[in-house]
Amino acid sequence: MQFTSNILILHNLNINRVQLFKEKKALRDFLSAEKTSNKTIGFVPTMGALHEGHLSLIEFAQTTCEVVVVSIFVNPTQFNNKEDLEKYPRTLDNDIQLIEEKFSGGIVIFAPNAQEIYGKEILSSHFDFGSVATFMEGKYRDGHFNGVGTVVKKLFEVVEPDKAFFGEKDYQQLLIIKKLVELTKLPVEVIGCKINREENGLARSSRNSLLSIDDKAESSFIYESLQEAKNNFGIKSVKDIEKDIKFAFENHPLLQLEYFEIANAQTLEPFSESKQEEKYRAFIAAYAKNVRLIDNIALN
Repeated sequence: MQFTSNILILHNLNINRVQLFKEKKALRDFLSAEKTSNKTIGFVPTMGALHEGHLSLIEFAQTTCEVVVVSIFVNPTQFNNKEDLEKYPRTLDNDIQLIEEKFSGGIVIFAPNAQEIYGKEILSSHFDFGSVATFMEGKYRDGHFNGVGTVVKKLFEVVEPDKAFFGEKDYQQLLIIKKLVELTKLPVEVIGCKINREENGLARSSRNSLLSIDDKAESSFIYESLQEAKNNFGIKSVKDIEKDIKFAFENHPLLQLEYFEIANAQTLEPFSESKQEEKYRAFIAAYAKNVRLIDNIALN
């Protein structure tokens, strides 16, 4: 495979450290050789702009997998807002350096372009994900989960991992991926990993790099609100908790609430009364100026 920059040639030749592939065939050939040695393949899909949250996923993947593939690909079909796609941070060289500094070996980076993944037509497939795709992100981001399902299916088919690791910050997406595997019968184990947070509680996200220092500090209010919901769950009614949170955001100087919902942790369906045997989570999406942030928390 030919690379156009010296840094990419270096990564490809240094077999004991990070290896970078931009083409599916070259990656498949490499992984096929690894699988003949019965090595377990782990997969961490990302859209780049890596942070400590991503690194924690990679680190966890390495505890059970001999080879970990990290994809870095900003997927156009999961954005329903063109401006959001255009401003999404793209920092491939920094991402490579970050992984090399953190990990001594066993990491493979797959950084294709859109044509390599989709071919000539960049289109989403349609999936029947059921209720888990109906609410929250599914409601406010039309076509988002079809885009997610399309690209993850394509990536799974390229990498053919034994295990794939996703952060619970995108909890609804995690359930979507599990449903995708069920629908497509792809032989991959999907593993959810706990949310990695900034010191002030803000969930780590690539979008956090778009926030000023002051805005990042103010945005800790999102996690504080989730904690308040957790503390009041089982004491106040769901309607009263939602009312309190929405009122608090109406008076916040920076954050604009898009949604706050309490839902069944498995189906994501809303409810009026909790059942002792069921698990529930609170979900939130808010804008800090023009930066969209999401988070969630287990309530019981």
